[in-house]
Amino acid sequence: MYTASTRSFHSPEHQYSSNNPPWQKLLWVKQNYPDNYVDGTFLDELQRNVNVRSYDYWNMVYESGVITQHISSVVIFIAIFIYLQDHSLSGNHLIWIGSLLTGVGYIFWDLIVFKSKANYEFKRQRVAKSAFFFFITLLGLSPILKTLTSQISDDTIWALTVCCFLANVLFHDYKTQPNSIKIPGSLSTNAAIFASVLLASRLNTNFDVFGLLSFAVEWFSLFPIFRRHLKVLSPKIQIGVTITMVLTCVLLFVRISKAVAFIYLLGFGFLTFICPYWLIFIQKYKNEIHGPWDEARPRLQRPRRNMYRKRAN
Repeated sequence: MYTASTRSFHSPEHQYSSNNPPWQKLLWVKQNYPDNYVDGTFLDELQRNVNVRSYDYWNMVYESGVITQHISSVVIFIAIFIYLQDHSLSGNHLIWIGSLLTGVGYIFWDLIVFKSKANYEFKRQRVAKSAFFFFITLLGLSPILKTLTSQISDDTIWALTVCCFLANVLFHDYKTQPNSIKIPGSLSTNAAIFASVLLASRLNTNFDVFGLLSFAVEWFSLFPIFRRHLKVLSPKIQIGVTITMVLTCVLLFVRISKAVAFIYLLGFGFLTFICPYWLIFIQKYKNEIHGPWDEARPRLQRPRRNMYRKRAN
């Protein structure tokens, strides 16, 4: 009996009989229709390319400066390490240059940002105290960091350094919204600092180690926040910073390797001018469809704690 009833239920005559009630899009109602049945109105809700954005070429060229700036910062840091290793730059000069640039940047930050917030006098004292203790601690740890990887071969150090800088570039926070001025991602920053420690362990003097590591902290932790704030202030400043960093990379690497400087310029042109055009070009091949077959998105109720707080207020 069970088999006969099953066959009659799945027979085409029974499913598509004119006596059947109209099909409804309801899973909890038992209907004389197969599970994959749809009526003639199924494709009425079809939508194509709902979420496709239209891009402006020059706006994308401008936004790509965030990526080229960060890649340029890594290239500049590597060039500075090479100059320290070849004794073309001393650790004392690097300390003074880094401290001067950090001081100028902090004064600018203090005049523009801190005075718009409450208790900025207290924050200024706290920042100065924290910076003093940090650099004193780093100076004391420089002899230890200098001999940290003495038993590891140079090839291993170079390979680990490349992997760390790749992680720094890949996991860096490239957000450009005005409200996203915050400390960069911990994974990206830690990877850059670890790469700096590996490179510093190959220097000759403690002052060189201290100079490179202090510059690394300023360069990879503080400078990204400062760059993001400059971008929010003015687009012209953003363009000026990008051009300045590109020229700095070229000038530093021309003395080291002209081939590397040429490859860097090619990469800069590819990221800045070709990639935006490429993205706009492939948009016409995008075919994204939405319809009644998409998964439903449930509307979750707010937590009761927030509701109680809102009522109490």
